[in-house]
Amino acid sequence: MIGISEIREAAERVAGYVVRTPTVRSPGLETLLGAPVTTKLELLQRTGSFKARGATAKLLTLTDAERAAGVVAVSGGNHGIALAHMAAALHIKATVVMSRTAPKRAADLVEASGASLRLTDGMAEAFALTERLRAEGLTLVHPFDDPLVIAGQGTVGLEFSEDAENADSLTDVLVSIGGGGLIAGVATAFKALRPQVRVWGVETVGATAMAEALAAGGPVTVPLSSVVTTLSAPSASQLTYDHVAALVEDVLVVPDAEAVRGVLDLAEHAKLWAEPAAGCLLPAARQVLERVGDGARLGLVVCGGNTTTADITEWARRFGL
Repeated sequence: MIGISEIREAAERVAGYVVRTPTVRSPGLETLLGAPVTTKLELLQRTGSFKARGATAKLLTLTDAERAAGVVAVSGGNHGIALAHMAAALHIKATVVMSRTAPKRAADLVEASGASLRLTDGMAEAFALTERLRAEGLTLVHPFDDPLVIAGQGTVGLEFSEDAENADSLTDVLVSIGGGGLIAGVATAFKALRPQVRVWGVETVGATAMAEALAAGGPVTVPLSSVVTTLSAPSASQLTYDHVAALVEDVLVVPDAEAVRGVLDLAEHAKLWAEPAAGCLLPAARQVLERVGDGARLGLVVCGGNTTTADITEWARRFGL
């Protein structure tokens, strides 16, 4: 497991390449939820999500030979966008493998950055193709199963714990989970710097890799059916599972419809254009408030905003919102 020293090293490494995103109170969400709310706005990060941090932290450690050979990544959307963009900025050839179920906008952005895009029929096939390309000599930049990537994502928690107004009074921080790299890093940072803070994970029905891993006592492969493709990892890794099992209070699961409603609520009440992977935090926040009672002061990691008006309109229509 990584520690705060690895996160601080990653912060020094990526400084100048990524944005120190705002950490702000949200009066609109406080009225909606009935509790103090502080947001960490990773949707304002380069490439529209926190993923730029981990990708950059990894890319900056490559040897000359690895840079020359190129890198490969598998992605449900945001990791691929981030890797393609940051690799181009560092003059490294990148190949991104995505399922055809990934958002079209994500695929378009990957190609626009100059990366080679490989599409597969599903995420399991995407991971398998990525392993074959890795065996051919490309360096894998895994979306979550890499301590360097986790440390890079952990800079979100480092900044959040340093920049939040009255950070000592935060009681509960909510973080979305795909494969678990973000929450592993954020939980590590908070437990080192603000150990009194409870960290909660959030998944959607049909993308419950971490919840099922915790129930099984280790990573298991899960069927994927959520519309939230950016959270749809087929399994957690042993590395991310170990961090979550040791440092996270619990993993909460919410339906897709509530995640999409959360997107609409973030737009209306917080004036934020977020994706469902962030929208799922709001129904989960209500669960946390029910469980911990009065006195809760919430922190929300608004992880990304890579979605289109057409996508949200279609999901809202599908769920009758």
